Amino acid sequence: MENSASGSFLRNRRLESFLETKSGPNVRETQKIPSKQVITRQRPNKTHAFVDDDGWIPTLISCVRIVTCFLAMMVTTFIWATIMLMLLPWPSQRIRQGNIYGHVTGRLLMWILGNPLKIEGTEFSNERAIYICNHASPIDIFLIMWLTPTGTVGIAKKEIIWYPLFGQLYVLANHLWIDRSDPRAAIKSMKKAVQAVKKHGLSLIIFPEGTRSKNGRLLPFKKGFVHLAIESGLPIVPIILTGTHLAWRKGSLHVRPAPIAVKYLPPIKTDSWTADNINDYIKMVHDIYVENLPEAQKPISTDDTKNSSRS
Repeated sequence: MENSASGSFLRNRRLESFLETKSGPNVRETQKIPSKQVITRQRPNKTHAFVDDDGWIPTLISCVRIVTCFLAMMVTTFIWATIMLMLLPWPSQRIRQGNIYGHVTGRLLMWILGNPLKIEGTEFSNERAIYICNHASPIDIFLIMWLTPTGTVGIAKKEIIWYPLFGQLYVLANHLWIDRSDPRAAIKSMKKAVQAVKKHGLSLIIFPEGTRSKNGRLLPFKKGFVHLAIESGLPIVPIILTGTHLAWRKGSLHVRPAPIAVKYLPPIKTDSWTADNINDYIKMVHDIYVENLPEAQKPISTDDTKNSSRS
């Protein structure tokens, strides 16, 4: 009986040991399951790793998409160039047709690129206003083409006329360009823009940084958009773009499927602005961008805001 009881006892101990061995890790794993907050923080790392995939398959897909974008732009540019040539005597109509071209082409190109896109604040997207936007990627151009309202005239650096297809249609659409190397000519172009805005009831779109950021971080703002606001009396609608610098980096032909966000902010009234406080207005608007951009796109130093008044 003792042997039998001893054998039964040993078997029970082995069974308990076996069950503890099988269930122990599961219990510990259950205790170590991360909370939802931790999982949320981990997701961007996975997305970032996927975005930065430079393997040959993603690169090939990117090349196909870029070529398809170029071919699509060729077709739409030919169609609207024909329309605008017929509208040469009517500048305001060419501006509006240029906007329609942008809505069609910009949306088509973003569909071809396939980036996940989130748009917020669309209730502010149909204001008659001066739209300003941070600039860090060629994709910004496609988004602005698509999302600015009909009746908006652009102001860009003169080099834009040499961009294949887009630059030539930009001129046909009666949009404006400025020579940044010649301050007098730049001022004259600004005055011409204000006259067109007042005469035809137009809006304006401008990149306040004056150039494209190399790393996605916000650059100091130039004074041009404030001068335009003071002269025209139009409100300023900031457009915040995030993620485009990861989707298509400067100097690269590899478009990555990074998520992109577009956010319209409420209009900033400018009818009481005066030329005596230009630097204050620049800092105020620049600070709004700093507050709304993610950490990776904020200026490295807060001194950038102060430097914006010197440009």
